[in-house]
Amino acid sequence: MTWTLDQVPQQKGRLAVVTGANIGLGFETAMALAAKNCDLVLACRNMEKAEAAKATIHAKYPKAKVTCMQLDLSSLKSVRAFATAFAEKYSRLDLLINNAGIMMPPYSLSEDGFESQFAANYIGHFALTGQLLPLIVKTPGARIVSLSSMAHRWGNIRFDDPNFKNGYNKREAYGQSKIACLMFAYEMNRRLQKAGYSTLSVAAHPGVAYTNLTQHMPKFVNLFAPLMGIVLNNATDGALPTLYAALGDDIHGGDYCGPKDMQQMRGAPIKVGSNRASRDEKAAAKLWAMSEVMSGVKFLS
Repeated sequence: MTWTLDQVPQQKGRLAVVTGANIGLGFETAMALAAKNCDLVLACRNMEKAEAAKATIHAKYPKAKVTCMQLDLSSLKSVRAFATAFAEKYSRLDLLINNAGIMMPPYSLSEDGFESQFAANYIGHFALTGQLLPLIVKTPGARIVSLSSMAHRWGNIRFDDPNFKNGYNKREAYGQSKIACLMFAYEMNRRLQKAGYSTLSVAAHPGVAYTNLTQHMPKFVNLFAPLMGIVLNNATDGALPTLYAALGDDIHGGDYCGPKDMQQMRGAPIKVGSNRASRDEKAAAKLWAMSEVMSGVKFLS
């Protein structure tokens, strides 16, 4: 049976953090959660855009409980400040949606010295998850959803040069960040189970969806990109695998969700497979150890 949001019960009393919730997949995820009466924290770098997103949600769902909090995932200082502020305000966290990301920008390093895509897409979320984990694991039925991509198929972890200091390829760097997110989701689920926690760590990808992520793509790609929302997925449809991973009643720890049709490019959300490299447990443990050093956040070790 095809999964739809209509199958999801009301989420009143539950709390979700959605990173990058002001636009694209994150916004559509937040909007759908608001429709189910889930309390929301929009964790965004740009607070003006976050407030605009909040206003749009309230225009459709006036009773929605929505809070905006600043979070720049490319800055470990910002991640620490967010986690501290969140823990001071809330005593639970039912859903952590690690959604925010950038795709194929020109080469730059974050303020912490990491390649920008690895920093914002992966390391920031690793650090955020670790610092919010004490609240997550004590919340019954909690889930952590990590956003990956079909790009994980060409990704590999450059353990000797994760920051591409010896030559930058933006496509390879994006693939590295996305396979890292997927390996993180799988490894975290193994570690949660080993530690005896009931929290689920799962992953999702949107297929091929027209969102703001295309801004750094070549001009000819952006010229035809709006057609992707007609032929393939728009942002609303692209958010469905994330929502299925977060809310589906048949989801288990370690599941990976994506679109059903056209080789996972579009369609209703289902559980999907991933490549062999993403399931390499030795490489995942090595990535975890490297991530703890890079982020300065140690957990489930």
